[in-house]
Order: sequence, then C-alpha cells, then structure tokens
Amino acid sequence: MSTGIICEYNPFHNGHKYHIDKIKEMYPNDEIILVMSSHFLQRGETSLINKWKKTEIALTEGVDLVIELPFVFSSQGADIFAKGAIEILDSLKVDRIVFGSEINDIEVLKDMASVQINNNKFNSLVKEYTSEGVNYPTAVAKAIKILTHREANTPNDLLGISYIKEIIKQNSKIKPMCIQRTNDFHSKNAYGTIASATSIREYIKDGKDYSRLVPDSTLKCLNEDLYFTEKYFDLLKYKIISNLNELDKFQTVDEGIEGRIKKYIFSSNSLEELINNIKTKRYTYNKIKRMLIHVLCNFTKEEANQCNTSEYIRVLGFNQNGKNFLNSIKKESKLPIITSYSNIDSKILDIEFRTSAIYFMIANEKDKNELINMDYKHKPVIK
Repeated sequence: MSTGIICEYNPFHNGHKYHIDKIKEMYPNDEIILVMSSHFLQRGETSLINKWKKTEIALTEGVDLVIELPFVFSSQGADIFAKGAIEILDSLKVDRIVFGSEINDIEVLKDMASVQINNNKFNSLVKEYTSEGVNYPTAVAKAIKILTHREANTPNDLLGISYIKEIIKQNSKIKPMCIQRTNDFHSKNAYGTIASATSIREYIKDGKDYSRLVPDSTLKCLNEDLYFTEKYFDLLKYKIISNLNELDKFQTVDEGIEGRIKKYIFSSNSLEELINNIKTKRYTYNKIKRMLIHVLCNFTKEEANQCNTSEYIRVLGFNQNGKNFLNSIKKESKLPIITSYSNIDSKILDIEFRTSAIYFMIANEKDKNELINMDYKHKPVIK
C-alpha cells in the first residue's frame, strides 16, 4: 500500500514533519510517495531552497520517493495544480492521499467537491459573484456555502477540494484522507515549535530566530543562499518592459490587467510595490504573483494549452523502499517514469529546464552555470 503527499515545502518545517509522522502512525506499512513542486510554486513564490536540496530533506525526514510536479502545473491555480499532481499519483497507482485541512471532515469536503462538479447552480453562482467584482477563490467559497451550508475559505481546504474534484474527474481509485491542520496558514507569527511556511519566511527576512520551527535538515539549507521571489524583480521588470505591448500572451495575464501592469511597471521599485499598485478586488495577491511568475518565465497561453496533461513521471529521489515501489509499479504506470532528460522528448520537460535556468539566474556567478545545468546532469538523490 502507498500514501501520496502533494507539497511545496517552502521550506520544510515541523508541521510537515508532523504530517509525515502522522501518516506513518496511521499507515505504518505504507510507502510515502511525494509529488513536490520544483522551483516555482502555486502561490506565485519561488522556492527558497532548490528542488534537489528539498528532495534530500524530504528523504531524510521520512519520505520514500520524491516525484517532481512540473512548472506547467506547480505555478498555476489550485485546479490545474491538483490536476497535474493527481495525474501523477494515479499513474503510480497510489492508494490514498493525505492532506492537511482546517475542516478536517473528509465527507464534508467530498460533498463540497461533488457540488462543484454535479450541481449546475455552482458555475452560475461563481459567474454571478465574479461579475460583481469578487475574486475567483472568494466566489467559489461563497457558492459552496450557498449550496452546502458549510464554509470552506482557507487555502488548504480549497486545495483539498480541488484534489477530490480531480480524483472524481479522472475516475481515480485514490482515496482522499485529511488530518487536522495544526497552525494558521495566514499567520506571520509563530508560537511553539510549529508555524506556517509563511511565518517562517517572514522570520528569515526579519532576521528572527526560526531554528525551533524547522528540523536540522532544513536549518542547514536555510543557512545557505536562498531564492526569495523579491530578488527576481529586476529580471521581471526587464521582461515586462521588453513585452510591453503583448503582455496578454502570457498565461494568467487576463484581459484588462495588462493595462495596469503597463501603467505601474516604470514607477514601481520592488515586487511588493508593483503587486500593490496593480492589485484590485477582483485579483488576489497570489493570482497576481502567479501572473508575474508566468511573465518572468516566458510561459505563454499557447504553451499552457499545449501542456495541460502530464507527459511523464520524473523521479527526483528515493530510498530503498521507494526503489522497491518504483520497480513494482513501472510496468503498470500509464506515464513513462524518467530519471533524466535523455529518457524522453517532452515540451513540459523543455519548459522545466528553461524555468530552472531562470530560477538560478540570481545565483552567484561562480556557481551559476553549474546550477543551471543541474537539471540535465543531476541524478536522483538516493538515501
């Protein structure tokens, strides 16, 4: 039997360790299969730590197999993010997924997912609310409340619902399970030894002590060069100015918002300032960040349309249990399982190399070329 986790680990912290330990307690004989975002993440962030180091941390902390969630899924909204991750886990014949939830009632979450698929009123309600200027996640939450009389307004619950929707849509045999989330996602303060990744990133920026909030494996990596999203602002500004009259070609740059980007790009002196200048009630902070990541990485609507279904399963690392799992499943997998670029010709994989190269553009000059070529040269991490 096997249990899947879908994650970003930005960075891996004690809450993530609790998640893994809880799964081991619930299913002690399961292999734990991780589908992990690589360098660009679902909330429009860059990963503080590169994907190879994140893989080492995950294996050290109890995961058996780490699979990459490609950029074309990892940098998108909840539904596309979930689609890519569930396609991979379904192809690997994973038995269940376990995710954190504030509601922590899987039957309630299933009902909320079913309403979005099977109730015709859902789409009309969402359309009605968005036409009033409400952003999409809020419109979804409001529609769910109207139709189920229950609230789901936290990112984890909404993402969990997206996982369940994809399991239904893909007719997958994966069983969704949830565990109680142990901290407030939005909080920028940390109490005790478990805190959100958001609060840990704030602690790092502010020079506060965060050592009690992460395991030693993470602490070691956080003492090295980190890849904060803000560091890419000059590259982003250049990219926007270079494409000033065709910004709407980029994925998630919706009609109308490109005008606000053009208006404020010259007067904005930081990423935060640019986002706050172009932000409106209709566009969430995270949606704008994703939009800007797509501009930075030259990810167009045309490419997104071409790359909307998983083409492969890329192994980033494994231990002996993970190796045994791969050997047992490789003939049954619907998608090819690869460990290097030489194994497959794929547009999604080409985009992964390009975006990884952009990710490492802010690295120090001495290591930059080596880091950029890691995607071609790095073999899976073995523990």
